[in-house]
Amino acid sequence: MTRRRKRYSGTNPRHFSEKYKEHDPARYAEDFEKVIARGQTPAGTHRPIMVREIVDVLAPRPGELAVDCTLGYGGHALELLKAIQPGGHLFGLDVDAIELPKTEARLRALGFGTEVFSVRQTNYAGLAKILPKPADVILADLGVSSMQIDNPARGFTYKYDGPLDLRMNPQRGKPASALLAEIDEGKLTQLLVENADEPDAEAIARAVVGQNVTTTVQLADTIRRLGLTNDAIRRVFQALRIAVNDEFSALDAFLRGLPSCLSPGGRVAILTFHSGEDRRVKKALQSGYREGVYAAIAQEVQRPTPAERRDNPRSTSAKLRWAFRE
Repeated sequence: MTRRRKRYSGTNPRHFSEKYKEHDPARYAEDFEKVIARGQTPAGTHRPIMVREIVDVLAPRPGELAVDCTLGYGGHALELLKAIQPGGHLFGLDVDAIELPKTEARLRALGFGTEVFSVRQTNYAGLAKILPKPADVILADLGVSSMQIDNPARGFTYKYDGPLDLRMNPQRGKPASALLAEIDEGKLTQLLVENADEPDAEAIARAVVGQNVTTTVQLADTIRRLGLTNDAIRRVFQALRIAVNDEFSALDAFLRGLPSCLSPGGRVAILTFHSGEDRRVKKALQSGYREGVYAAIAQEVQRPTPAERRDNPRSTSAKLRWAFRE
């Protein structure tokens, strides 16, 4: 007996689990394209940001060794893989135990076997331990993928109720709800300032600590009751996500080891999405340039074109920086 799909109220599905057409683009290609044409990201997918600009900067060539430090949905990786053939090899890294197998299967189905494409479930902080030799091309897209943001079960979105988790790898560490259960007001205030430049950090910490906040909507409602907007909610979620995943420590380790991971003349491109990330990347590249490690670096950030920001609003905060190894 064929099981019928679950019915949803209204004309169009609203919840992540109900968007069955978007989850199956091979079968519902026309519907999938309609979602993209509306400037939205189909459920369960991710739209790669600044692809043309990144490929132009990295200039990948046949036979080169490349690394995508944050494989995600594989959009950037696909373009790198095509450019380094024949003879090239790409290492794809990601800590997300849920999405990584899906992306590997998708790229394998496109014909990229183990001889040209290797996958590692790991953080980019340990890149040097993975590479058999320095790479010619390295890409690090530091943004959160749409698959993580849109799925309520992952706890990255406040738009729908779900567990307050925020872990990139749900199999490791503690969720954000556990962090809030243990932290005091002073430390939470400091965390919100350092990780998100939150101007109302003290008030938010006072309202949240001791309230047994365990779901995304519960946290969002607590912040709204202070008279704050969704911008404040986004910053709080960002700050907690960075803390739960220890993102700044991983980024600092990656930037320290980056020169040794690049071959002479090697190129790196890094996409950042908030000031805490961008400050670290900017300072590290400038320091390397002064010390003669890098022959050239981006003097100014590149931003998505107006057309890309209109077509994909999630690209709006992206900043691209690059460096070339001496």
